[in-house]
Amino acid sequence: TVTAKLDGRTVTINGIAKGSGMIAPDMATMLVFIFTDAAIPSKVLQKLLSRSVGSSFNCITVDGDTSTSDTVLMFATGAAGKPAKALASAADARLKGFAKALDSLCLDLALQVARDGEGAEKLIEIAVTGAENDKAAHRIAMSVANSPLVKTAIAGEDANWGRVVMAIGKAGEKAIRDKLRITIGGVTVARNGMRDPAYREAEIMPHMKGRHIVIEADVG
Repeated sequence: TVTAKLDGRTVTINGIAKGSGMIAPDMATMLVFIFTDAAIPSKVLQKLLSRSVGSSFNCITVDGDTSTSDTVLMFATGAAGKPAKALASAADARLKGFAKALDSLCLDLALQVARDGEGAEKLIEIAVTGAENDKAAHRIAMSVANSPLVKTAIAGEDANWGRVVMAIGKAGEKAIRDKLRITIGGVTVARNGMRDPAYREAEIMPHMKGRHIVIEADVG
């Protein structure tokens, strides 16, 4: 549950998500129902929801498999009362707070679905920078996330950055080998395509033993 201000009124957004196996973008074996008491037309709500889903539910993966029953539905009851002037566009400045709250709710639920995946022991967050565009960055990140070798390294609490390099390479997007920079848990393990001379494995072990692993890759 989140709240936001819309045209001077406090509105509420409630979300319920059911996850299971077969978790990958487009979307997953999940059912998500979101309700708000705001009075927002369906066309405007659809644009806001699609944008939120693009950076939340469509950015999670556990096993790389999808299903036939993926659903995210959003309903606006209008119970909070109509705004003084109708909301005709998702770009309306009055919707800024609402859109931010919706993004927060969708991301929270998406992360809960990923954490709750079958057999999941660790949540892995992958951030890609230096790609040709957002689409390329997304594809590279998914290649790393779905790599069985990257997953087994993390399950074994081994900061094997070579496997991350492999997954970046097989994504099929532009990456400059000699400019690659990889950071795990805030520790730079590789720069300019090679092991960072200052990297010491002991520094990274506490992070690898944790439940939330963060991998950052700049592909140059």
